[in-house]
Amino acid sequence: MNPDMGLVIEPAGELPAEAPADGGLTTGTVARLLGVAPTTLRSWDRRYGIGPAAREGGRHRRWTAADIAALRNMCRLTSAGLPAAEAARAVLAGTSRDTAVPRSGRASRPPGPLPVGRARRECRGLARAAVRLDAPAMDELLTAVLDRYGLPAAWDEVMMPALHAVGRRWETSGERYIEVEHLLSWHVSGALRGVSAGRAPAPGAGLSLLACVPGETHTLALEALAATLAQRALPVRMFGADLPVGALEEAVRRTGPASVVLWAQSRSTASRSLVARVEAVEWGVRGARTRPVVLVAGPGWAGEQPPGARHPSGLAEAVDAMATLGAR
Repeated sequence: MNPDMGLVIEPAGELPAEAPADGGLTTGTVARLLGVAPTTLRSWDRRYGIGPAAREGGRHRRWTAADIAALRNMCRLTSAGLPAAEAARAVLAGTSRDTAVPRSGRASRPPGPLPVGRARRECRGLARAAVRLDAPAMDELLTAVLDRYGLPAAWDEVMMPALHAVGRRWETSGERYIEVEHLLSWHVSGALRGVSAGRAPAPGAGLSLLACVPGETHTLALEALAATLAQRALPVRMFGADLPVGALEEAVRRTGPASVVLWAQSRSTASRSLVARVEAVEWGVRGARTRPVVLVAGPGWAGEQPPGARHPSGLAEAVDAMATLGAR
């Protein structure tokens, strides 16, 4: 994953702007602030007494700054590996997270903050949920950002920065964070697959073919592109990871796409000769042969852009280019 990110995901030090003057946030607002599923907060309140000091009208939870501080400590301890019951006892007793010890008897420090770029607040919540391995929170956050911002913005400003942050920490932390990366990737992939097509593609619209170059297994960016094209009612075929050269040429020959996107995560997999071979594939009747336009995508092509191939800078630019090619 591309590690070129600068800021850091840390527990927020201030209440969000929507906090009422007398304190007291709703459960949903606190869940978004901390990157925790609302059902998790309600469970901690019901089971362990980690809940708000006051309730609106005697029933609705309203979380004050002190309540949120306790929740942050609860999140840190559960991220460190403590069972929720033990973490709750430590929080209620005022125990420091640095002195709490899991059942195994070995001190376990929580994962450190993750680097993230200039992304929306939801990105920080998603990264925190990933570090805690909180699958329900990730699903709720991903669903919410797709509904609120739409797929291109959700990918560029929430999903991708969180994935980059985890990837950077994994690269610099030895064997740590692999489980975080795998879980986050799985849930992002599931959210992208759950995006429904806007409508059936228009008759005659040019097809787009998406594939990772041989030796390349990173597919999430192509999954985001495939989902966005489907939402725009543009026909697409997604071939996924590590497509062999012969199979790629045959797929182009059989489908006759207007455009082909080749993804390379690293320079070692980016191949100019592959681009040339795909660009040379022809189909159609004699005298009216057609060739595809090749777009190269991914950090592997940085500084290695083949002559004639397009290199879109992001998801939105790629979709616009493919829509134009498909309309010809």
